[in-house]
Amino acid sequence: MLGFLLRLLPFWVREPLLIAIGSVLGVRIMYLAVSDHDRIAAGLGAVFLVFTAIRVHAMVRAVRARRNPDPAASADGAAVDAAAQAPAPAPAGMGPRPGPDTPEKDHNAWGQAVAAVAVFGAVAAVLWVGPRVMPSDVSAPQPASCSGGAHEELAKVYKQTPRPVTGEELCKALNRPDLAKLLGTPGETATSASGTSNTAPLTDGKVAQPEAEVAFDTYTVNVSATYNKLTTDQYVKLMKFGDETDIKTLTVLGRPAVFSSAPTMKIEIDLRSGGSGGPVEQGPLARTLSVALDRNDRGGYCEITVWSTSGTLADDSALLDIAGKVLPRIPERPVR
Repeated sequence: MLGFLLRLLPFWVREPLLIAIGSVLGVRIMYLAVSDHDRIAAGLGAVFLVFTAIRVHAMVRAVRARRNPDPAASADGAAVDAAAQAPAPAPAGMGPRPGPDTPEKDHNAWGQAVAAVAVFGAVAAVLWVGPRVMPSDVSAPQPASCSGGAHEELAKVYKQTPRPVTGEELCKALNRPDLAKLLGTPGETATSASGTSNTAPLTDGKVAQPEAEVAFDTYTVNVSATYNKLTTDQYVKLMKFGDETDIKTLTVLGRPAVFSSAPTMKIEIDLRSGGSGGPVEQGPLARTLSVALDRNDRGGYCEITVWSTSGTLADDSALLDIAGKVLPRIPERPVR
C-alpha cells in the first residue's frame, strides 16, 4: 500500500522524500550499530545508505537532463522545421493560421522537492523528540514507591537510640532502580515497597527494629536493622541452636557478617469462612545475610533476607551486592 502511494507522487516529490527517509534511517541505524557493536544493524544501515546513494544519483541525472535537453532531439526538431519552410496560403475568407499553442508553464519542481523534504523533516522531528518530551505510556507498569512509614509516629526508643535509621529511610535505601538487576531479574518491576519503624518482638518496645520490604514477581527482599547489644559472634552461636542452616561467616565492608538459611512461615487465611486462618506452616526457604552495625561489632546488626514463592534461593553474590548498596545508607553505631 505504501509503495502504491509513493508511485502516485510526482517524481520531484517522491525522490527527495525517499532520499530524506533513507538518509535519516541509514545514519540513525549506523549510529546505533556503532554504539552497540551490532554487525547486523551495521549491515542494515549500509543498505539504507546505498539505497539513498542510488536515489541521489538518479536525482542528479534528472536535474542535468532537465537543464540540458538531448541534442539529437533538438536536431530532429530543426529538420522538421526546415521541411515546412513556408506555410501554405490560407483559403480565401479565412484569417491567418493560429500559431502553436503557448507552452504550459513548467511546474516548480524544486519547490515541490523542498516542500516534501520540509514536511518529512517536521514529521521526523516530532517522532524523534516526542518520546523525550511526552509522558511515558500510562498503561506500562510503574515501579512501586515506598509507603507505610512516611507519617508513622516513632516509638520512644528511637529517641533513646543513637542515630537510628527509620523504616522510611530503609525503604528508600532498598527500593533502588537497579534492585531487580542486583537480584538477577533485570526485566522485573517492583510490585510493592513499604517501610515501618517497629520495635523488636519480646523486648517490651525497648529495642528499635526498623524494616523495609520490596517485592517483585520472582523475589521478595526484606531489610531490617536491630539496635540491640548482641554481637555477631553471639548471634552465630544462637543460630546453631535454631533452625538456621548453611551458616557461613565472612566480612562485609570491613564488618563481621554471617550467611544463614531458614524457612519462612506460611499462613493461609480463608476469607469465605469469616477470615479464619489455618495452621502455620513452613514456607519457602529464605537466605539471610546478617552484618554488624559497626566495624568493631559493638552490638546490633542489619539483616538482608531474600526469598521467592517458588522456593528458589538467590545467589549469595546478590545479597552481597544489595548489602554494598544499602549498608552505606545506614549510619554506623557510634561509640558508647
